[in-house]
Formats: sequence, structure tokens, C-alpha cells
Amino acid sequence: MSTVDQDYQLPGGGANITALPKISLHDHLDGGLRPQTIIELADDIGFALPASEANALGTWFAEKSDSGSLVEYLKTFDLTTAVMQTEAGLTRVAREFVQDLAADGVIYGEIRWAPEQHLARGLTLDQTVEAVQAGLDAGVDDVQSAGKTIRVGQLVSAMRHADRGLEIAELAVRHRDAGVVGFDIAGAEAGFPAGKLREAFDYLAKNFFPATVHAGEADGLESIRGALFDGRALRLGHGVRIAEDLVLESEDGDNSYVSLGPVAQWVKDREIALELSPQSNLQTGAIAQWGNDLIDHPFDILYQLGFTVTVNTDNRLMSNTSLSKELFLLSEAFGYDLTDFEVFQLNAASAAFLSLEEREDLADQITEGFGRA
Repeated sequence: MSTVDQDYQLPGGGANITALPKISLHDHLDGGLRPQTIIELADDIGFALPASEANALGTWFAEKSDSGSLVEYLKTFDLTTAVMQTEAGLTRVAREFVQDLAADGVIYGEIRWAPEQHLARGLTLDQTVEAVQAGLDAGVDDVQSAGKTIRVGQLVSAMRHADRGLEIAELAVRHRDAGVVGFDIAGAEAGFPAGKLREAFDYLAKNFFPATVHAGEADGLESIRGALFDGRALRLGHGVRIAEDLVLESEDGDNSYVSLGPVAQWVKDREIALELSPQSNLQTGAIAQWGNDLIDHPFDILYQLGFTVTVNTDNRLMSNTSLSKELFLLSEAFGYDLTDFEVFQLNAASAAFLSLEEREDLADQITEGFGRA
């Protein structure tokens, strides 16, 4: 059973959203475990949980994550990472992760995680990456055996509050031909700018290795500036607070006129993808300055202004969500239809850390799939 075992249709009985081909760019491995898997893996290592039944444990995660604080939100990961400290645990979680993506219609997924958080039981950094890749490969084989197709890649994350940035960057590059497609920094954002890991980003740039950076979630424009300047980010992890650089100039009837500050203009003009995660942004308080409901999310204004917006889940377990559910909720809030959904997926295809030819192939799959809807 996956985190969210439900098909979603466009409001009003429209097309089946779950069946549409989709691309997932921002999805954390340790945020997408099945509750039953956590229970079984915890039992194997004697780790105590707050609930012993899958539905109750899933509810616990959802309630604890809906705090309005990224710091509190991140505390729920103590449970998931605890059961991901062995090769068997990492491989099983990664395999099921791919199965669940495919069940939600995902045809390409980039799966991010921080190897340095999985060393408590003696694994080396390289062993953790290899264990996850074994699971991803097995998951892809499972999906293909079921008559579907999916591609996946690892995004190796360094924890921004730790002092292992260069080491993790070297790890990512070392496995670039064995499943790792990009680099990320994650964890507490405020107080830990990308510039603290400048040495790692310099190394990545010298090796022509792509990076996305968590920025504009728990911190504002300076964090985004750092991601772009120090991190050479090709995408922004969340990036929702780029909306702080928008200025409402005037309103004329049903029309609003907005000007863009220099950071927002740069991100828009360079088509730097925003990895927006609507429900997670509500849970962590990332959009609190604009409101507390999905209708208040800057997603729509960013989309209407021409930013390269993509839709993501962030953490399917914590947000009790799926990519299809996120699209469904956006449609309810903003009236989006298949045409909008296709734009979001084509944006994600163009931003994927793949070769040009592979990205073009993904775009063709999206167009063909939406054409059949």
C-alpha cells in the first residue's frame, strides 16, 4: 500500500489525473516511506514508534508535520531515517519508492536524499548510494514487469548545517555514471546559506555537475541569491519566496499590474525552474506571509507571470499526498485544467537533470500522454 492509494480526477468528473504522465523533481526518499514498511523495519532493529498500526502511524506523521514550522516538520524525519541505516532498509525503501511513483503515473523521478544521515550502523557513504541504487533498479524492473515504464535518478544532498559539503559533492560526482544525476543541499535553511558550501559548489562547477538548491522556503530572497550566486543553482528547491520580489503596482478592475525585482527577473528570464510543493509549503509556513490556505499560495501569480513552475510533493508521507493529489488540489484552488497540467509537466521535463535528447523524449511522452486524455 502506497502513502496515498487513490485515483484523482479533475473536479467535476474530468480526466483521470493519476493516469496522466508526470514528472517528479522534488521528492525526498526519507519522506516517502510506506507506514507499514516503517513498522516492519523498526521491528527488525528494535526501534520504538509512536504507533504500531499503519493507518495510525500515517496519521501521526501527517499531524506532526502540519505545524507551520520547517524545524518542527523536519523532526518527523528522525523516525524515517532511523529505519534506513542498513543496506536492506535502504534498498527496500528505494524499491517501494519507485513502485509508488509509477502507481501515481510518474514516468521520470529524481529522488533526493542525504547519504550522510544513513551511517549510524556502519555503512560508508558509497555503500549507502549503492544500496539505494540497487533498490531503484529493482523498482524500475518491477514497474517494467507490470507493463509500465519509469526512469529515475538520485539527487545526492548535503546537509547544509554540517561540514561535509565537499565530501558529499565528491560522492555525487563519483557516482555520476551509476545513477546519481545531480546534487542538492537540504536541512535548516535560515542561518545556513549556500555560501557556507561554496567549496562544494566550486567543485561541482569544475566537474560540470548540476545542482538544485533548497532556497526560498524557510528563508527569503538572500537565500535565493546565495543559491544562484554561490550554488550556481539550475533549479530552486521550493523557491516560493521569490514572490517577495514581486511588487503590485496597481489594480484596474479585474487586472493587476506587477513588477519584478532583479532576483525574480533573473529567475524568470533564465527559466530557472521553481520546484514548488504546495501542501508542504502550507505545512512548513513557507507561504505564511500570504495566507494559510492553498488559494493564498503564490503558485498562480508566478505561473501567470511566466515563471517556470513545476508541481512536486516534497514528502509524500508527511503531507499525506501524491503528485496527482497536488495537481487535483491546485485545480480546485485555481481552476486549472489539462492544458495547465501539461505546461507544468513540460516545464519539469525541460528542467530535468538529463541530456537534451532525453529531455526531449520526456516531453514527447508527456505530449502523447496528454493527447490521449
